[in-house]
Amino acid sequence: MQFIDQAKVTVRAGRGGDGIVAFRREKYVPAGGPSGGDGGHGGKILLQADANLQTLLDFKYRRLFLADDGSRGGPSRRSGASGKDLIIKVPCGTEVRHLPSGIILGDLISAGQSLVVAFGGRGGLGNAHYLSNRNRAPEKCTEGGDGEEWCLQLELKLLAEVGIIGLPNAGKSTLIAVLSAARPKIADYPFTTLVPNLGVVRKPTGDGTVFADIPGLISGAAKGAGLGHEFLRHIERTKLLVHLIDCSAQDPCNDLRVVEEELSAYGNGLIDKERLLVLNKTELVEQEELEEIVNSVQNAFSKKVILVSAAMGHGLKDLLVEVWRVLDS
Repeated sequence: MQFIDQAKVTVRAGRGGDGIVAFRREKYVPAGGPSGGDGGHGGKILLQADANLQTLLDFKYRRLFLADDGSRGGPSRRSGASGKDLIIKVPCGTEVRHLPSGIILGDLISAGQSLVVAFGGRGGLGNAHYLSNRNRAPEKCTEGGDGEEWCLQLELKLLAEVGIIGLPNAGKSTLIAVLSAARPKIADYPFTTLVPNLGVVRKPTGDGTVFADIPGLISGAAKGAGLGHEFLRHIERTKLLVHLIDCSAQDPCNDLRVVEEELSAYGNGLIDKERLLVLNKTELVEQEELEEIVNSVQNAFSKKVILVSAAMGHGLKDLLVEVWRVLDS
């Protein structure tokens, strides 16, 4: 299944039905008496969050959504039927914007949450509506109104409590694979992960916490370089970031600094999120060299460093203890 997290669509609500001119044929009623009914209202369009959807793939092949029009009125003061509302299912975490202005119309986070994005047109009035003491036989009716039409930008932001970030090949996919049942593609080359991966990690209490493996960032990602800028939006909702650093890299401190700069450049509060610094691939570094790396990272960033080896399964319990502590605080 393709992972599509952005889509542009056009929604057009239903047009209201027309009112009609009609007269009853009854004795002692002037001109038969007006009996034209009102038209029905046009159907509106709603977006509704669905927990069973994980991507905006459906909107890749369909861009125009139309609600039903209202029916015209009938004789004997019969009102026309209103158009059926159109409910469009979207994944939980979908942000809806008015495309021309960029104004956020709503954010569908919880399953079942809905948002009206286009209201249907009002039904026209039949001539029975214009009966008065001065005009006992009106021959006037009105047409139904047009429904609203908008161009929308749908943007999916994954709902995960913990985001795993870092440079390409830092071991993010390996970490989420050993912590959860997720099975991302893992290989010994950069940019193995091309889309975010989600995994559920169980707390000691039995509750599940969603972790997201975000594709690797590179220098300039916030300005459009590499893959990371496409997926930085997916960590906006996270409560905690696990910053994974390859301690076998040529300069771990510089690698850490590159990602920190991209978080700051992207904005939206990412740099202010709680972060854990985690040195991965400790099995590839001698103990004496590892101590020097830990000291240099702690001195440069004034943060506690957690040591793990995702491939060997070392240090994962200590990492999760710290994750649960931060999430529960």
